Amino acid sequence: MQTPGRLTLVDRWATNASDSQFNALSGAVGGFTSGIVTCPLDVIKTKLQAQGGLAAADKSGHARVYKGLVGTASVIWAEEGIRGMYRGLGPIIMGYLPTWAVWFTVYNKSKIWLRQYHDNTFAINFWSSIIAGGSSTIATNPIWVIKTRLMSQTPHHDRHKFSYHPKNGTTPTSRPTLSSPWHYRSTLDAARKMYTTEGIFSFYSGLTPALLGLTHVAVQFPAYEWLKTKFTGTSMGAAPAEGKDQKSQWLGILSASILSKILASSATYPHEVIRTRLQTQRRPMPGQEYMQGLGAAAQVPGGSSGNGAAASQAPKSVAAPPKYRGVVSTFRTILKEEGWRAFYAGMGTNMMRAVPAATVTMLTYEYCMRQLNTARVQGRQRVAAFGRDGIRDS
Repeated sequence: MQTPGRLTLVDRWATNASDSQFNALSGAVGGFTSGIVTCPLDVIKTKLQAQGGLAAADKSGHARVYKGLVGTASVIWAEEGIRGMYRGLGPIIMGYLPTWAVWFTVYNKSKIWLRQYHDNTFAINFWSSIIAGGSSTIATNPIWVIKTRLMSQTPHHDRHKFSYHPKNGTTPTSRPTLSSPWHYRSTLDAARKMYTTEGIFSFYSGLTPALLGLTHVAVQFPAYEWLKTKFTGTSMGAAPAEGKDQKSQWLGILSASILSKILASSATYPHEVIRTRLQTQRRPMPGQEYMQGLGAAAQVPGGSSGNGAAASQAPKSVAAPPKYRGVVSTFRTILKEEGWRAFYAGMGTNMMRAVPAATVTMLTYEYCMRQLNTARVQGRQRVAAFGRDGIRDS
């Protein structure tokens, strides 16, 4: 029999790590992997969801350019190349890492806590999903707003109309004109410009529909747990029973991931369109009425009683209020202007993105949990038998 070798750093960490640490690490790795694999499809979905609102705001009367998965991909590739397909990858990675780390940790903690008061497995999984989803959504909403803006902007910039307040082009507080397309060059660049031109609340645009989106995880994860238990005999993140066929175990996890995600996406997709419209709408800039003519009237000699013609024309230059105001108002506006089909814009692409994303996330999560649990068991056995370093004393 071969003498056990010295414990690796992973084995040593796993030996003393808690279940919460396992869930956080496995969730983060799963989200990271999923984000990289599915980023191009996320870009396409966001373009399709956002273009109705952008077209309505475009006074030039330009027709829609994004049509379907292949058509949208072709336009993005022709205009922006590979960088366009991975636009927003930074915030995706920054978002998925904490999102799933927080989600899986809070979800499993909530299940343990709720079992003290209830014994219905489905109810426990349902409310644990709600609690975990709320925690991760509030914590990471600013990242997702930045991601959505980076993905939905067009590459056509008019850099000569960059700022109402002419400054050096490298100044982080430079402000875009209302008529110019978005011009965020990176995650940090977008964060600076959003904060300096729209304020802190811009990072929480779309938070209400995002919280309504908790219905999505409330459907997906109880369904996943139920299906995985039926297919494999084990709950989420649990090690497989001894003697179980490994191939059938992974096939069961794959099937449970696909079916639960299709069910959840079909039932809750419209809220994603509403959330995207709210996130991609820029907030009015402080003092912008002065930059667009109202302030000019106030500067006429004699104040408001001066040039009556200028004063009477000034209000016409004031920027219109935000088009989308809250979930109910946004729902009514979209329904009136674009019809009910708009609530399912990009749904086919979303399915082609969301299902692989969920599958990659869950397969990676389950694999990491299995490896970590195995490392913990082996590490503890070695420590118990041979001491702290897991090696036989000479």
